[in-house]
Amino acid sequence: MYELIQATENAYYLDCPAKIGLVKTGAGRVCLIDSGSDKDAGKKVKRILEANGWTLEAIYNTHSHADHIGGNQYLQKQTGCRIYAPGIERGFTEHPLLEPAFLYGGNPPGELRHKFLMAQSCEALPLTPEILPEGWEIIPLPGHTWDMVGFRTPEGAVYLADCVSSPETLEKYRVSFLVDPAAYLATLEAVEKLEGKIFIPAHAAPAEDIAPLARLNAETVREIGDRILSLCREPLTFEGILRGLFIGYALNMTFEQYALVGSTVRSYLTWLKESGRLVARFRDNLLLWQAAEEGSGEDG
Repeated sequence: MYELIQATENAYYLDCPAKIGLVKTGAGRVCLIDSGSDKDAGKKVKRILEANGWTLEAIYNTHSHADHIGGNQYLQKQTGCRIYAPGIERGFTEHPLLEPAFLYGGNPPGELRHKFLMAQSCEALPLTPEILPEGWEIIPLPGHTWDMVGFRTPEGAVYLADCVSSPETLEKYRVSFLVDPAAYLATLEAVEKLEGKIFIPAHAAPAEDIAPLARLNAETVREIGDRILSLCREPLTFEGILRGLFIGYALNMTFEQYALVGSTVRSYLTWLKESGRLVARFRDNLLLWQAAEEGSGEDG
């Protein structure tokens, strides 16, 4: 765990639960792409930097989930490095309470206030093309979060953050976290066509050809959408839909899974409603969801 693996002449990654990118930017200088899950991850990164005589200049965060920004605070305090985050992700990075609050839809209970959902806060600057090392490219990857990005280095190492999950992860958890399934499908379509020497997802094995995995993730999203429509042949509340998915996919309900999967299912409901395949109606002070009659275009 946390083995440093070389991908190209200057690009590396740390093999850990959420892969951390490391790229040489000059003589004895490096930057990170994300920072790991917590302070302990930051300490392991620091040991690797010291063992190689590298100075950390910057951390470029792909998005604001705790398993990607958890080492930020420690590394910033220890090295004085700059941290950059894209778009709305910067607000969540500086104010981590926003993450469990967003997932829960209100003031989050203690069961959601832990390091897996809420990193330590840090100072973050806006991530823009101008601040990147020469020859780098920002790749927009919305869908998993609103403003998630990846990076391509001049040598063709493409860091893809959380835009694809491994086949094993899809099989085990099935309903991967999304804020916008429509944007995510568009991202996966674009990722299929990306050019690069090696593709490095955070939660899947690096690959020279990422297209098959992108297609598998897209197929999973469509399958989940179809299952929701099947559940909604008769009017169902959100809780009924969520229960049906947990039973159908043999998932175990906890506070954390209720928040993560529940938030994702609400995003699926929005996607299916906005595309005219699901109707929302209020009845007896309940919000009910029902599959639209084919060709009706009704949106409730």
